[in-house]
Amino acid sequence: MVLEDCRDLVRAALVIQNWYRRYRARLRARQHYALAIFQSIEYSDEQGQMQLSNFFSFMLENYTKTNNEDSALVSRLFDNRRRESKREEYVGLIDVPDSYDGPRLQFPLTFTDIDVLLRAFKQQQILHAHYVLEVLFEAMRVLKQMPNFSHIKTFPAKEITICGDLHGKLDDLMLIFYKNGLPSGTNPYVFNGDFVDRGNNSMEILMILLVCFLVYPTDLHLNRGNHEDFMMNLRYGFTKEILQKYKLHGKKILQVLEEVYTWLPIGTIIDNEILVIHGGISESTDLNTLHQLQRNKMKSVLMPPMLVNQEPEVKRKKSGSANIEPGKVKLDKSPSEHLTKHEWEQIVDILWSDPRGKKGCYPNTSRGGGCYFGPDVTSKVLNKNQLKMLIRSHECKPDGYEISHDGKVITVFSASNYYEEGSNRGAYIRLSYGTSPQFFQYQVTSTSCLNPLHQRVSAMEFSAFRILKERMIARKTDLINAFHLRDHSRSGKISLAQWAFSMESILGLNLPWRSLSSHLATIDSSGSVDYMSSFDDIHIEKPMKDMKSNLIETMYRYRSDLKIIFNIIDSDQSGLISMDEFRTMWKLFNAHYQVHIDDSQIDELASTVDFNKDGNIDFNEFLRAFYVVHKYEKPESNFA
Repeated sequence: MVLEDCRDLVRAALVIQNWYRRYRARLRARQHYALAIFQSIEYSDEQGQMQLSNFFSFMLENYTKTNNEDSALVSRLFDNRRRESKREEYVGLIDVPDSYDGPRLQFPLTFTDIDVLLRAFKQQQILHAHYVLEVLFEAMRVLKQMPNFSHIKTFPAKEITICGDLHGKLDDLMLIFYKNGLPSGTNPYVFNGDFVDRGNNSMEILMILLVCFLVYPTDLHLNRGNHEDFMMNLRYGFTKEILQKYKLHGKKILQVLEEVYTWLPIGTIIDNEILVIHGGISESTDLNTLHQLQRNKMKSVLMPPMLVNQEPEVKRKKSGSANIEPGKVKLDKSPSEHLTKHEWEQIVDILWSDPRGKKGCYPNTSRGGGCYFGPDVTSKVLNKNQLKMLIRSHECKPDGYEISHDGKVITVFSASNYYEEGSNRGAYIRLSYGTSPQFFQYQVTSTSCLNPLHQRVSAMEFSAFRILKERMIARKTDLINAFHLRDHSRSGKISLAQWAFSMESILGLNLPWRSLSSHLATIDSSGSVDYMSSFDDIHIEKPMKDMKSNLIETMYRYRSDLKIIFNIIDSDQSGLISMDEFRTMWKLFNAHYQVHIDDSQIDELASTVDFNKDGNIDFNEFLRAFYVVHKYEKPESNFA
């Protein structure tokens, strides 16, 4: 009897154990799908950002062909970035009032200033603009003396720590310093780019890293990432953060920061064996070229190199959009201000590329910049340069790091909870001479991180499907047309396979649509999809009652691009753009992207949002008129 009871208990325990394993596996699968959505949309946005370079090339193509008004506008986009900032014109004119109770820095900086800054930022204090500019100018002075690649050595008794993307997440940097110690002569660090954007504390992270660099210039190394780029900052938040925190002097800070970025080293080489760069490599990566080029000429990946006094040589892409050959445009600039096309492509590759398991080197279609490189490319480039390993960042990984290409490529990503609370761990690497890399993982905890796993996965899932629905509503007309092509009987339903094909063909996100379908549409018992149900709980607001849906969707889809262009044109940061400037900007934008919106519609729209009829448009208010309304704002407790 006792033996039989024991057997029953064991069977019950096995049943529970198997159920729990299946339950955990389902949760992990849901978490995986949510991460796939976040990453796919992130890369799609970056692809859109990279495509802006084609638009700017198109504008330059029209530089000498447009009328005076258009030419003046285009000139403002490109000719206002030539002048070097002078220290006395910025720092000397900004006083720190006695009433300021934030951190005060003493130059030359010492370890005490690092401590002062960390304590102040923990208390959410703001560093005064005077000190921000002092730090930027001093950092630029030191950075100008550095080579393109920092060469450093480790010893058995002196390890070095390598950190990946931080993206404005101050809590992660504080946790790294708590666990691993502050930078010092005996505790060196490499921070491998993407210090800024996305997070709310990019300025604080940048100031901490630059102050540490100025105190320990030979022991703290800063590599440039693809977000150390003023054009990226316009889209991904750092520009907005600066202008909000420094309303009076934000523009000055942005101008100097743009120069600082260009002087950041583009890589680090450790023990002549390990190459540390932000993105990756391509089959044409040439370290000799990268060592010798003038890195400060790379103002932005989105501003391809241009030469002077030559007629534009226009090439047409298969899509029909104009693509100008870099180095073929007539501009009133010195040739010495630009990289060659080859040099420019070399930097784009090391800032934007990603490793993949497939052999070869092929275009990075997800991001739109750089390439995908396979294990054979890694071996070829490392062997050619007598290196053993590539350490890079650039990609969020669930565990904070990933080893690929037979151990020759390591990805490290230091921003935990990057997409959503609980979405991923952060990590850093410690290297010592002659030993294998050591990996340290962490996750900044908050109240939500302490929730049960199913609640955290549900919250992630909700956020992921929310942004995916926003992407769908921005292409609603195109999606409906694609559905109608397959709905021959006009029943309002198509097969799951047809629905999935339509979604991918229009959105191009490379997602497992069949697995995601139950979250995005209603599916009947026969497996047919009610495709219009995909849009039931979401719509775009519109500023005019009779606006056509294609105009609404176009404005919403391109709102980030339009805002970037506006912010460049709005050189005095007034927040206003004239009606004529708006029409000119839209005419060029419309011609390049071929969105086929009538000028009359744009005129009517612009006139409607010119509320006080003064001939100016508050462009930020204009874009806010197009926003997505969600029927459900909170995740349901039984979201499964």
